[in-house]
Amino acid sequence: MASLCARAVRQSYSLVAKPALSRASPRLLCTASQQKKDETDKPEQSAAETLLAEEKAQLEEQVKDMTEKYKRALADTENLRTRSQKMIEDAKLYGIQGLCKDLLDVADILEKATESVPKEEVTSQNPHLKNLYDGLVMTEIQIQKVFTKHGLAKLNPDGQKFDPYEHEALFHAPVEGKEPGTVAVVTKVGYKLHGRTLRPALVGVAKAP
Repeated sequence: MASLCARAVRQSYSLVAKPALSRASPRLLCTASQQKKDETDKPEQSAAETLLAEEKAQLEEQVKDMTEKYKRALADTENLRTRSQKMIEDAKLYGIQGLCKDLLDVADILEKATESVPKEEVTSQNPHLKNLYDGLVMTEIQIQKVFTKHGLAKLNPDGQKFDPYEHEALFHAPVEGKEPGTVAVVTKVGYKLHGRTLRPALVGVAKAP
């Protein structure tokens, strides 16, 4: 009788325990499945993050490269603008140098003409010569005013130190009363246009005996 009672208790315990086990099994299975899925997703997420990081680095490098090119283009444009502005200004200042060179010959002729007239002959007793001389002097003065107005200045370096950028030496000779290396004789005056030598003065330079 005791053995029958023990068997009955074991059977009743198994019947009570089985539904609990059957209810707990699905939760355990879901938890294990989720853990397995998480473990599977981690490498995929890591690969995606690596790819995004590489793409980000490439884009940052492209932006940096484009920025450098843009800065260089701006600098080149500014340099071109500056050079163009300088060329325009030079054209305004020195565009007339061809005409000025031609007019220098006229000024030289007028100067030689006035110098060749004997001053003692320029009197009221010789009115024709006096009028002609006065006309030449007035013309020479007027042309020099026009030269000055347009930035053309005369170079007469008599007694100055020889400057190869402004003077052209025709000869070197010892000259009494002149220091060596200075201009002793000016055979033709020079001219500068806005500070730039248009025609060097033709000179003779003194040297040591």
